[in-house]
Amino acid sequence: MGMARQSAPSAPVPVLLTRPLAEGRAFAAALTARFGPRVRPVLAPLMAVEYLARPLPPGPFAGVIFTSAAAVEAAVRQGADLPKDAWCVGRKTADRAGMAGFRARSADGDADALVAAILTDPPKGRLLHLRGEEARGEVAERLVSAGLETVSLVVYRQQARHLSPEAVALLRAEGPVMVPLFSPRSAGLFRAALPPDARATLSLVAMSAAVAEEARPIRHHVLVTAPHPTAEAML
Repeated sequence: MGMARQSAPSAPVPVLLTRPLAEGRAFAAALTARFGPRVRPVLAPLMAVEYLARPLPPGPFAGVIFTSAAAVEAAVRQGADLPKDAWCVGRKTADRAGMAGFRARSADGDADALVAAILTDPPKGRLLHLRGEEARGEVAERLVSAGLETVSLVVYRQQARHLSPEAVALLRAEGPVMVPLFSPRSAGLFRAALPPDARATLSLVAMSAAVAEEARPIRHHVLVTAPHPTAEAML
């Protein structure tokens, strides 16, 4: 009686992570915890955070708005006397703000959800929006248009970087590669950095419709959009 043939285990799928290094490492750990040996995270940051020492505009402010965890880190590095009430775009940002001592509220969504959450229960006073140099959603402008005085201050920028040699070699080889894209800018940077002779079969995962729109011109096999703009939904 012949022995049943066992199928060889499939090779782990490479997942190219183009986020800044700290965020890339965190998502790589989440990928490994969720999928184990089925995936192989490859860190290839296309951006590096540069924090800017900027004087705060004259107050007082009733609260602060954070649209990224990097903005919270910038606020901590500033060491300035900021109001403790904070409106945050998502849970990750709110968690980081809470660790920094803020009374953080999460909109659990994108810029639209954040603006809606603030206007549903507006503070009695001005707001300070600490943000990156590259920003979408026009949070401060929309709040001002709705009658809520909001001042915006750029406290960090994302410096573009080249793809790592490992990432370039991976993209030039045949085989599947998954690429999660967390912002329109990261999608644009990846599109610009993609080697012209790339042969990999790309599955792109976009965090939002805006990210998917920026990623659409990239030659891909699959492009899907997360149901919610969160790291958990991206997983």
